[in-house]
Amino acid sequence: MGQRVLMKGNEAIAEGAIRAGCDAYFGYPITPQTELLEYMSAHMPAAGRVFVQAESELAAINMVYGAAASGKRAMTSSSSPGISLKQEGMSYLAGAELPAVIVNVMRGGPGLGNIAPAQGDYFQATRGGGHGGYHTIVLAPASAQEAMDLTALAFDLADKYRTPVVVLADGIIAQSMEPVEMHDYARLPVAKDYALTGAAGRPKRKLSSTELVPERLEEHDRHLQRKYEEIAAAEQRWAGTLLEGAKVVLVAYGSVGRVAHTAARMARAEGLAVGLLRPISLFPFPKDKLDALCAQAKAFLVSEMSFGQMVEDVRLVVNGRVPVHFYGRQGGIVPAPQELLERIREIYPA
Repeated sequence: MGQRVLMKGNEAIAEGAIRAGCDAYFGYPITPQTELLEYMSAHMPAAGRVFVQAESELAAINMVYGAAASGKRAMTSSSSPGISLKQEGMSYLAGAELPAVIVNVMRGGPGLGNIAPAQGDYFQATRGGGHGGYHTIVLAPASAQEAMDLTALAFDLADKYRTPVVVLADGIIAQSMEPVEMHDYARLPVAKDYALTGAAGRPKRKLSSTELVPERLEEHDRHLQRKYEEIAAAEQRWAGTLLEGAKVVLVAYGSVGRVAHTAARMARAEGLAVGLLRPISLFPFPKDKLDALCAQAKAFLVSEMSFGQMVEDVRLVVNGRVPVHFYGRQGGIVPAPQELLERIREIYPA
């Protein structure tokens, strides 16, 4: 076992990026992710790497585009309204097939909202968020340890599929302090023969998301969709708790997944057969496991810090075979385990 260090989730994300070989970080301060930027400002230059506090979120994401085009592992981070400003650049990254890691520490909204934890950015993250019908891989940590590990994984997945990857956390994950095991990550070897590294001695290369001939753009978009299908088949990730024999299956991600974990144990203590499916990849959604659970579950209960977003993906998979219930809080309010337990009692099959 490696050294264990008490860290905030923001710091764990930053350390995971550094240990995964992040070459360049471009950011802009916004609560509740600013400690991530602060950590990178101290540790990236010390490691001989690039740190830039950009003049805006727009500048930061376009700096990521440039660094990724040169073959470097590049990253940016922000919180909900700042991520909205980055969406055009994320679409450009997806269109040009450039790998990058984007961290979103979600806060209450819409609008400027507040700085409390929320999960109202699920649609934005899993549906691409910007224009043009693209997708990003989306990973949702539920602890500081997962925040570090999934950030490192994000760089590998970005390189493997030449696509942006979003690490979707919230204020609880980012601000809570937990012990994190420090270890090195084996870097996925990828030949970046697309990178713009200077034209001397090699054939001409071009990176662009522009294609003015409709038929060529359609074929490129078909290529992207085939890639997303490959990702959907190969990269589904989830964690399960007490699923054996569960009649009611809770579905929750991130910090609400931890609340649901406690609620499931409280329900089991009352003799209620309740389990938890916690999606770790939000795109691709872990539909295969959810589909398999439809054979045993009598009801699903989805909980989110929103008024209902991931619940739509659950309903798409379940497709009416089993009742899907929902319990959500909004505005930065975190549902309590007792609230979920009361809802479980209401829907538990006779």
